[in-house]
Amino acid sequence: MYKMISLTLFWLLTPSAVESFAQHHYVFFNRDRERIAEGTFLQNDVLEGAQLKYAWKELEPEQDQYDFSMIQRDLTFLTSYGKKLFIQLQDVSFDTSIVNMPAYLLTDSTYHGGIAMQYDYEGDAEDQAVPAGWVARRWDPAVQKRMHKLFDALGAAFDGKIEGITLPETAVEFGDSGRLFPDGFSFELYKDAVIMNMKALKKAFPKSIAMQYANFMPADGLPGAHRAYLRRVYQAAADDTIAVGGPDLLPYKRGQMRNSYPFIHDRPAHVPAGIAVQWGNFEHVNPKTGKQVTLAEMLDFANDYLKVDYLFWGTQEPYYSEKLLPHLSTK
Repeated sequence: MYKMISLTLFWLLTPSAVESFAQHHYVFFNRDRERIAEGTFLQNDVLEGAQLKYAWKELEPEQDQYDFSMIQRDLTFLTSYGKKLFIQLQDVSFDTSIVNMPAYLLTDSTYHGGIAMQYDYEGDAEDQAVPAGWVARRWDPAVQKRMHKLFDALGAAFDGKIEGITLPETAVEFGDSGRLFPDGFSFELYKDAVIMNMKALKKAFPKSIAMQYANFMPADGLPGAHRAYLRRVYQAAADDTIAVGGPDLLPYKRGQMRNSYPFIHDRPAHVPAGIAVQWGNFEHVNPKTGKQVTLAEMLDFANDYLKVDYLFWGTQEPYYSEKLLPHLSTK
């Protein structure tokens, strides 16, 4: 049971100023779901709801045995306070000690291990790569079949009841040369799989927002690639009215400006978009000023350039308490 925490709020902006913000503001509490009981969240009418992360293994602890009680508990609590829930379905980790996939996928040979190792390395030094986390074999038909069954089960339970559901970022790091590729992986297959998976999510959630975080695609940085794979993902999203976006609100950062940001900016008007303000984003140095980015610059970039519909605010301190909350006011 959640216990309400009473905290004092400081309101600094007028209602007219708030109206110029992105349409929907959510707090990304990650897996710290107990924080949805905080007064600074519940008492702030500008914050429409919470984005919470759920690992695949939490939702399907045994094959075909689904446990959505955690989602239902969070949804019931939020709804009782007039707040909404946005799910982030997690099939990837950035720590080798964390595996988000059900055990049966890892042990049954049908699924070829179920997961693949990702790597970190500098420049082109793939021979010096070090393990950096795990990602589901999203391109593997056997794993995709299980993933789509999970989508269908979630949709049957929560479509139209939750605000939306997000698939994690498309970026994966297996290198470019092939030496680090998992079995069965190719750039083309991965692109096709991303599109297939997000279309399956949309089919399962025709009423709620179905969103794909599409930030980078493997091979798109190679000479002559011209971001062809990422472009195709955004084209497919537009065709099926699948929401797009990604992690990290980093105004004018070169990597993002050469990849996802222009696609978000150029998306058709009927395609919703969301951007997540994650750990470290408030410490970003704005290339246009040479100084640490301000909250005003982040909001201007999100609204004026990216034109996002949803902003998912992370809780990194002291920025969350000292910068964000004091700058959000009730209407």
